[in-house]
Amino acid sequence: MSKFGLFGKFTVQEGQRDHMVDILLDAAKSMEQLQECELYTVSIAENEPDCIYVYEVWSNQDAHQASLTLESTQTLIQKAKPIITGMERISTLHPIGGKGLS
Repeated sequence: MSKFGLFGKFTVQEGQRDHMVDILLDAAKSMEQLQECELYTVSIAENEPDCIYVYEVWSNQDAHQASLTLESTQTLIQKAKPIITGMERISTLHPIGGKGLS
C-alpha cells in the first residue's frame, strides 16, 4: 500500500488565524505518538490572513481515517469547529519519498 498525503486549507473567522494555528499545532503534537503519521506541517501565507494550510503524510489512507476517531483528535475538532468558515482539500497525494519521509 502506498503512502497517503493530504494538502488542505482551513479558512477561519477574521482574527482567529493564530488561534487555529495553535489548535493545529496541538494536533501535530498529538500525531508525534502515531508512527503511521510521518509528517504533519502547519503553514500560513502572508497574503491570506484568515487561512491555514496543513500538509499530512500517512503510512496509508486507513491510518489517516483511524486518526480521525481518536479522542484527542475529536477534542481538537470540537475546539476548531466554531471558528472554521471553510475547509478545502486542495489535493490528495501519494508521496513517494524525500527528506523527512521514511
